[in-house]
Amino acid sequence: MKTTLHTDITVKDICEWFAYNELEGKGLFGLSWKLTIQPEYQRNYIYADGKRDVAVIESILKGYPLGLIYFNKVGEEKFEVLDGQQRITSIGRYVTWKFAVKIDGMEQYFSGLAENLQKKILETPLLIYECEGEESEIKERFKTINIAGVPLNEQELLNAVYSGPFVTKAKEEFSNSQNANIQKWGAYLSGVVNRQDFLHTALERVSKGSIGDYMSKHRYDENISELKSYFTSVIDRISSVFSDVEKEMCGLERWKLYETYHKQSYDPKKISERVHELYADPYVKSRKGVFEYLLWGEVESKLLEVRVFDEATKKSVYAQQTKEANEKWISNCPLCALWHESNNKKIWSIWEMDADHVSAWSKGWATDITNCQMLCKSHNRAKGNK
Repeated sequence: MKTTLHTDITVKDICEWFAYNELEGKGLFGLSWKLTIQPEYQRNYIYADGKRDVAVIESILKGYPLGLIYFNKVGEEKFEVLDGQQRITSIGRYVTWKFAVKIDGMEQYFSGLAENLQKKILETPLLIYECEGEESEIKERFKTINIAGVPLNEQELLNAVYSGPFVTKAKEEFSNSQNANIQKWGAYLSGVVNRQDFLHTALERVSKGSIGDYMSKHRYDENISELKSYFTSVIDRISSVFSDVEKEMCGLERWKLYETYHKQSYDPKKISERVHELYADPYVKSRKGVFEYLLWGEVESKLLEVRVFDEATKKSVYAQQTKEANEKWISNCPLCALWHESNNKKIWSIWEMDADHVSAWSKGWATDITNCQMLCKSHNRAKGNK
């Protein structure tokens, strides 16, 4: 790969005819339309937080170096940013009055700066490497130089490697914060839209975990119908069963739930009532488990991490059972005492016993001392949820 160092390109040159898409968070063009600032393989602009974008401008005003910037030459007098698009977009946005920087205690847009400060910014030279080479060389270089700074995450790297019409369409759908569906999806998905988290989740499930293979296969597809259809089916199915959008839904393994239970029928009204009941139950420790518990037919209370009996309750019940067992000359495990076996008179230590609900919590009984019995570990495991 051939590289050429340029030291004569200034901020003014870069910002000539700078174009920025406020809705999609993209710095599109600069350098008199010769430079594509955000090619397909680049991540979305993530510096618009009032800190990192401001820091770029402050560095210029203080005379600090901005570091190397890499351009990929794609044609005669045509370039795209290989590394540095966050810095370039920040500069372009400031020069075109998109945000302010605090100077001498006052918020200052570029248009309001003193003439000498405007000149200092515009005449600042940038250190730029121009690269030429095969696509594979350029992509490998892109991955290498992006190790520093804010590291590319897995999906951002995959977008770079498999750039093409499929990635473009997928990012328009799943990485665009202006997509009207984002708010709905946000109830079920955790992550940051412009860091490709929603896209990664959708691809991870439709590909059954083989994202790279899937993106390679579909790289030049002009549509994302399969990806979009599967993702929409999962979200629509979950939202149709659970009419109440609870915060604990966010981050659930909804894909596993969909694939396991999507053929079963549910009454959304009854599901809603049970969700509210379980949320109000003081013995339910895991609200995230409520949803699968209901989908599974309320047969696995372990999903709810139902509150166990405290140590004081265990000791009190153990003492009472043991006292009565010694008086009757039977085992202090009620189930051992019922059977004519070697343990029907055995007095178990408290460490050899477990606290058990006499009547199952899942059938409406509480976790309190009136519903507690101590069983030997073998009988407790055998009793299960009865």
